Amino acid sequence: MTEHSKNIQDVISYFETDEVNGLTLEQVSVKAQKYGPNKLKERKKKSPFVKFLEQFKDVMIIILLIAAAVSLGVAIYDGLSHGFNTIELIEPFLILAIVLINAIMGVVQESKAEKALDALKNMSAPHARVIRGGVEKIIMSSELVPGDIIKLEAGDFVPADARLIKSVNLKSEESALTGESVPSEKDANAIVKEKAPIGDRTNMVFSGCSITYGTAIAVVTATGMNTEMGKIANILAGEQETKTPLQQKLAKLGKTLGIIVLGICLVMLVVQIIRDGTGFNNIIGSFMSAISLAVSAIPEGLPAVVTIVLSIGVQCMVRKNAIIKRLPAVETLGSASVICSDKTGTLTQNRMTLVKTYIDGGEIIDFNGNANEQTYKMLCFGSLCCDGKVVFENGIEKHIGDPTETAIVLAAHKVGGIQDQLNLNSPRVAELPFDSDRKLMTTVNLINGKPVAIVKGAFDVIAKRTVKGEVEKAKIACDEMSKNALRVLAIAYKELNEIPSTPTFEELENGLTFMGLVGMIDPPRPECKKAVEVCKMAGIKPVMITGDHIVTATAIAKELGIYVEGDKAITGEMLDEMSDEELDREVRNISVYARVSPENKIRIVKAWQKKGEVVSMTGDGVNDAPALKAADIGCAMGITGTDVAKGAADMTLTDDNFATIVDAVKEGRGIFENIRKVVGFLLSTNLAEVLVVFISTILLGSIAGLGNPFIPIQLLWINLVTDSLPAIALGMEAVEKDVMNHKPKPKNESLFANGLGSKIALNGILLTITTLSAYLLGAYVMKDAFGLNHTAGSTMAFMVLAVSQLVQAINMRSSHSVFKVGLFSNKTINISLLVCLSLTAFVLFVPGVVSVFGMTTLNWYMYLIGLGLSILPLLIVEIAKAVGFIKSHKTNKK
Repeated sequence: MTEHSKNIQDVISYFETDEVNGLTLEQVSVKAQKYGPNKLKERKKKSPFVKFLEQFKDVMIIILLIAAAVSLGVAIYDGLSHGFNTIELIEPFLILAIVLINAIMGVVQESKAEKALDALKNMSAPHARVIRGGVEKIIMSSELVPGDIIKLEAGDFVPADARLIKSVNLKSEESALTGESVPSEKDANAIVKEKAPIGDRTNMVFSGCSITYGTAIAVVTATGMNTEMGKIANILAGEQETKTPLQQKLAKLGKTLGIIVLGICLVMLVVQIIRDGTGFNNIIGSFMSAISLAVSAIPEGLPAVVTIVLSIGVQCMVRKNAIIKRLPAVETLGSASVICSDKTGTLTQNRMTLVKTYIDGGEIIDFNGNANEQTYKMLCFGSLCCDGKVVFENGIEKHIGDPTETAIVLAAHKVGGIQDQLNLNSPRVAELPFDSDRKLMTTVNLINGKPVAIVKGAFDVIAKRTVKGEVEKAKIACDEMSKNALRVLAIAYKELNEIPSTPTFEELENGLTFMGLVGMIDPPRPECKKAVEVCKMAGIKPVMITGDHIVTATAIAKELGIYVEGDKAITGEMLDEMSDEELDREVRNISVYARVSPENKIRIVKAWQKKGEVVSMTGDGVNDAPALKAADIGCAMGITGTDVAKGAADMTLTDDNFATIVDAVKEGRGIFENIRKVVGFLLSTNLAEVLVVFISTILLGSIAGLGNPFIPIQLLWINLVTDSLPAIALGMEAVEKDVMNHKPKPKNESLFANGLGSKIALNGILLTITTLSAYLLGAYVMKDAFGLNHTAGSTMAFMVLAVSQLVQAINMRSSHSVFKVGLFSNKTINISLLVCLSLTAFVLFVPGVVSVFGMTTLNWYMYLIGLGLSILPLLIVEIAKAVGFIKSHKTNKK
């Protein structure tokens, strides 16, 4: 039933209640069984163990677990054949440790959607005043049922959705639900259309909102999950978390690596069986050799390094006023191509501000804290006729009461009309409270010892009661202000002969002298216009989505640059009438959506996602929560944001500053580029390892004394020391200056786009050539009476591969020349390279350690040759960058 569009008597009859006596106890019992408690349902929470197990769904993690199992099998096989070596057993358990650490970090960082539902539940009123069986009583709000008659007054939380029966000057604060920045005026007798959005249902009050003014009697129409708040909870519970672009790309990478590893195993196995024969021991040996090679192809440190890089990014974000709940969300924000932003509290200050004034017979002027004598008098009179207050605590403004009144009080304060001093000098001696029928408020103050009635309210009402003033000219000014989405109030006065003993509307609100007009609006945040410009420069489409009126929304959007010529602005009602196909055609042209419902917001987000865009949604209200969760990344406001919005979002802005999003996008783009560098670095070094082992085993195996140059402990050292430390340091590379001149990367763009694939191939082949050259050179130059010196070749190969990987880290720092970027500009990578170089020297030169690693001491000139081979890739890659073989990003053309 659409209670807001029905006659109140029909609603009362439908719920079988009595507006005077309420429900009987028997009716309450029956309805309680039918509708259940007035609570939001709690979704069954996952246990920590289930959350832990879910961390192992990732393809890369599964491959690492298989690699650990195979590595353990190889170690056991070698142990049974040649005796156990504890060092060989390190690798499988180290891989397992990496996986477990990742899983634990994932559980800690995982976004808990139930927090949003808990916050919704906490917003419900704990008690309610209800009439049952003709008796007024206070009960737990959870005991309410549809048909209950409830009483409401200023300060109450609304315990359930209800249709007003009677109301007196009622106002309800609904910004968390509708997005409106001022309390909504309510009227029990209002006639409302059936399809009216929530913000226009003026004869209804809603669960979780609060009463700011007036009193009311209402009949409960919905409880629990059937309330508007409950519908949002349902949407939140049903909305699945989406995988971030980075998660999708790493999953694809994991699958690709899995196929490559399987291919390596098969080729290696077949070639070795053909060459060595089909005997049982030969087959087992060939199988283990192939598996060993496959394990070396897996970049064990990749998941851990990516997690560390993202964690470092999270800490950077905190310093820039953004708190990230899910690690991958850091990178996702950098991928954002559309930012759907709520207006109230996000793009605006969520505070009504007086911005225009008009004095009788004059012109509209901007209010900037200065005032002439007439304006000063009008603002002081307006402040005297206000119940709202503005207090200053430690230099911070605190607004108490109706936002339009506090806007007038603050404006008067700015020009020297301090409210407390005004009230002291001109005390209030009588008043007529605001009435939604009269649309006026009147106070009687003693000004200079004489009683004066001050009237403020709607211009059209005051104009009819004015006897002195240029009303027609004022009407033109009022219309002009209204066109610019300002909330306009008129101020007038009447000098009295005496203080009225019984104030009446007829006596005080007729024969008025018109003073002027004040225009108020919830203004844009000063920094938002620049932030919108930067977003557009970065190829990001800003879209305003709000529950406010379309005129107000469009005016703010124009001022900020979100709405430009050729764009469209539509209401939620217009959106409801559009088919999915129509929305799909028009979505790129619509910049403003007004008077929208939570369902509308999700539909808009998904329409953009259908276009392949990465969508960020910002907001602060309960009404924003479902869209925050549905978006690729949800950004909640930390100061004005509700707990519900924060619980549903991936990121919270602690300063409520839209401009902070720009910094976050920049940081996110930088982090993704750093992750690409890490992936490129690890894959190129692992590619070199695989090619070296594969070529040496297959092609050099027929040469006496030669074969695989590496033993397991050498590969383990390279993978976990000279791979991991430089990889982490690469992840801390500074964000490149032109990163916001790039268009957002497409959602389906490969991780290897923009030349990364060619860079990996080039570096991998270079490292393979230099390592194999070192192996052959060491084996031939230092051959002895027994022939080629495999141990010397292995030592040379280990040294060149380890050191050239450190050089490779320098190559991967930028697509620009490292000398242009600054060879020593990243202190972290310099320190990591020195540490790795020192540890490698320790392994190469300390006698006892050399033998453990299966190596030998070389002639001094061999070390120099090895060093030269290690540096060679740096020179070749620099030439490749210079000739354009390795590409950098293209900037946007403006």
